[in-house]
Amino acid sequence: MNFHSIGISDVGVRGTAVSFSSLNYHLRVLNDVNKHKNKPSTRSSPPIPPPASTVPISSHPVKTDEPKTSSETQKAHSCLSGSCPAVYQENTVGIIGGVSVLSTLIFLEKLIWWSSRDGESVPFIVCSDPMLRQQTYKPSMKVTSTSCYSSSYSCDSKKYIFSEVDQTPVVDNFRRQRMFLEEGGAQCIVMPCHVSHVWYGEISQGCKLPFLHVADCVARELKEARFKPLEAGCGVKIGVIVTDGALVAGVYQEKLQNEGFEVVFPDEPTMEHIINPAVKSFNQKDKVGAQNLLRIAIQVLLVRAANAVILASDELQGLLPHDDPLSKKCVDPMDSLARSVVRWAKSAKVHDNIRHNT
Repeated sequence: MNFHSIGISDVGVRGTAVSFSSLNYHLRVLNDVNKHKNKPSTRSSPPIPPPASTVPISSHPVKTDEPKTSSETQKAHSCLSGSCPAVYQENTVGIIGGVSVLSTLIFLEKLIWWSSRDGESVPFIVCSDPMLRQQTYKPSMKVTSTSCYSSSYSCDSKKYIFSEVDQTPVVDNFRRQRMFLEEGGAQCIVMPCHVSHVWYGEISQGCKLPFLHVADCVARELKEARFKPLEAGCGVKIGVIVTDGALVAGVYQEKLQNEGFEVVFPDEPTMEHIINPAVKSFNQKDKVGAQNLLRIAIQVLLVRAANAVILASDELQGLLPHDDPLSKKCVDPMDSLARSVVRWAKSAKVHDNIRHNT
C-alpha cells in the first residue's frame, strides 16, 4: 500500500513547510514542530480563519541540508527502519487523511491557525492514501438518501452509493493508516473527513489512544453554547446540511440527539431545488450562484427554528464569506475538530509536564 505521508516543520514561523513522500514503507517524520517556537513569526494570523475555498497552502520542502552528527544520522536511519517513533512528544496528533486530499490540507491549515494563536504549535503526523477515493467513490448519476423525517431526496451530481461500496478494503485501509500513525508516535487520532466517520466504529476498534469523533466535537461545542429553544414547547434545534447521503447525516444525527438536540434536515424540495444545484454550481466554478443557493438553504432551516446550521459538506464549507451574517449561524465541523485537537494537545502537554516534575 502506498501512503502519502506529510511531515510538518516550523509551523507558524515561516509558513507551513511540507514534505511529501509517496512510499511503500512507514515513513518516520523527524521534524519537531516546536523546535523554533520561540522565534518571531513572519506570518501574521488573520483575525478569523480564511474561507476553506481560499486557504493558502505552502508546499516548500523541509530543509535537509543542516549538518548532522554521525549519531544523529544513525538515529534517523533507525527511525526510518521502524525501530523508534517519529515524534517523542506526549501531545503528538495523528491525522488520518480523508477521501479528499484537499479537505485534509484545509484541516491542517485550520489546525495550524487555531494552535498558533497563543504562540504554541501542535506536533502532528499525517498519513494519506490516494487509493481511498477509488475505493469509496462509485460514480452514479443518482443517489437516494433518507432524512430523519423519512423524506427521500436525490442528487444529480456524481456521487457514490455506500451500499455499493465494498466496505472491507476501505475499513482495512483506514485501520492500516491508524496503526501507521500509532507506530509513528501519535498519542491521539483524528479523521478530518465526513465520509470516513461512517466507519468510525470499525476504524477505531482496538485503538488504545484517544480517537476524536468530529460529530462529538461539534455536539460538545454546541452544548457549551447554551442555546435556548426558539419555539415554545420544543427543544433546541440544530440544522444539518449534508451532500453525501443518509449515512453521513446519521453520523451527526446520533451525536446531536445524544446531547439532547432536535435535528433538522432539509426536506426533499430543498435538497432537489436548492442544495443539489448549489453543489452543482460550485463544481462548475459558479461560486456566486452556489453562495446564493446556500444562503437560501440556510434560511430555510433557520425559519424552521434551528439555532445553528452544521455544514457537513466539503463543497459547502467555507463557501460563504466570513463577514456574511449567515456565516455566524453556521458551524464548520472541521473548525470544531481542530479546536478539540488543540484542547487535547494542551491538556496532554500539561499532564506530561506534571509527570516529569513529580
